Amino acid sequence: MLATPWDTPFSDPGWVFELKWDGVRCLMSSTGPSVQTTSRAGNDLAGRYPELVGVDLPADTVLDGEVVALDENGLPSFERLQARMSAGRSRLPITYVVFDLLHRKAPMVHRPLEERMEALRELELPSPIVVADRFHGDSQPVWDFVVANDIEGIVAKRLGSTYQSGRRSADWRKIGQFKQMCAVVGGFTVGTGGRESTFGALLLGLATGDRLRWIGAVGSGFDDKSLRSIRSALDEMTVPDSPFQPDTDLPAGSTWVEPQLVAMVRYKQWTAAGRVRAPSFKGFTDTAPELATWEAEGPG
Repeated sequence: MLATPWDTPFSDPGWVFELKWDGVRCLMSSTGPSVQTTSRAGNDLAGRYPELVGVDLPADTVLDGEVVALDENGLPSFERLQARMSAGRSRLPITYVVFDLLHRKAPMVHRPLEERMEALRELELPSPIVVADRFHGDSQPVWDFVVANDIEGIVAKRLGSTYQSGRRSADWRKIGQFKQMCAVVGGFTVGTGGRESTFGALLLGLATGDRLRWIGAVGSGFDDKSLRSIRSALDEMTVPDSPFQPDTDLPAGSTWVEPQLVAMVRYKQWTAAGRVRAPSFKGFTDTAPELATWEAEGPG
């Protein structure tokens, strides 16, 4: 189940509010002989987060949540999670923040949200699993915390709502202090000055049919190490033809790559021409490129 973008925080007694966790979406289940962890794209995450599959999860249970890496202040940091993802079985600890219960000895998806929340609170969940905190009726306390700590945003969830698997529903609303999206990398520009040996910016697109719609270029958010490692990966992916739809604004002299990498990008807003304004690179995700579509990630 996915959340619908919403412009501003609100308060309503029929809703609950929680942090928008800046991590990797993950289903965790113990319905078979072993614990399984699955990404939004359907990929097995056991090799990436082996500490999760080793926990003693209550039998016949399916959880929905987010794998996050917390910084020294206990706040979610996608940059730290990116370092963990790149390093594989590194020593950087992760936390699995659970926000929904989809199955507990029987399917729960058709139960009201508050019933699922209550059943989730009754479970005894081992470390590194924690249950997300929620605020009932009033979004202001959690929004104030988001603003004060420079966190991505909050999620509002309607009481009485069911879990709508595979759908983006207005029963869940995501309100961002910063807007964030997944976009496919289709090429890069030539670097100058200190970036002459790496690249200037990544060219971003969203899938429309079998091509990408160009939405802009991201050149900020990289450190020297990431510039070098990304350029090395891009060199192995170069192709002669552009994966983008024809667009006269595409930078001349760009190098095209196979549209396989999906970047997490923070930005201010969309322009009238369908470009992202002031984008900043946050890292790569395991989201499948075909899921990063104009319909799902565009201005709507």
